[in-house]
Amino acid sequence: MKRCFWVDEKSDIYVKYHDEEWGVPKYNDRELFELLILEGFQAGLSWITVLKKRDAFKQAFDNFDVNKVALYDSKKVDELLKNKGIIRSRNKIESAIKNAKIFIEIQKEFGSFSNYIWGFTDRKIIKNEDDKFYVSTPLSDKISKDLKKRGMKYVGTVIVYSYLQSIGIVNDHEIGCIKY
Repeated sequence: MKRCFWVDEKSDIYVKYHDEEWGVPKYNDRELFELLILEGFQAGLSWITVLKKRDAFKQAFDNFDVNKVALYDSKKVDELLKNKGIIRSRNKIESAIKNAKIFIEIQKEFGSFSNYIWGFTDRKIIKNEDDKFYVSTPLSDKISKDLKKRGMKYVGTVIVYSYLQSIGIVNDHEIGCIKY
């Protein structure tokens, strides 16, 4: 079976992520929040690093309950900075909390974050038809700009494009891939 070039076939966690999750459309706000936060923590690191720590992140961040994360205080930040199971970056932790608050504002404005994020493509999936590898697009530029304007951090165009792939708005499986 052929998979996308980036999948390390020796890594069960990578294969499982690729085969069962990457590029699969997600509409649930909890899942959308989880992946937004994880993509932010991935900045400057490899995605496999985040995947290996995902369970620890779920536990540390109250299963990515956006309402709980939005209420984290300095005591919780200090607790998270001591958690060896996650990526311990004060900037990323504080950004996750700030982003949770903005995520909730977007939910209130649009009825759900799903409505907001999928609204950029009129709920359509963008499928890779040219088999080229992109790290950003005009769509990710537009969403990144809007999220930054709202005050979010760790939402640059490359992170947003990766996010769009992970939540299935963009299906970038290679043409020869079993998931294409």
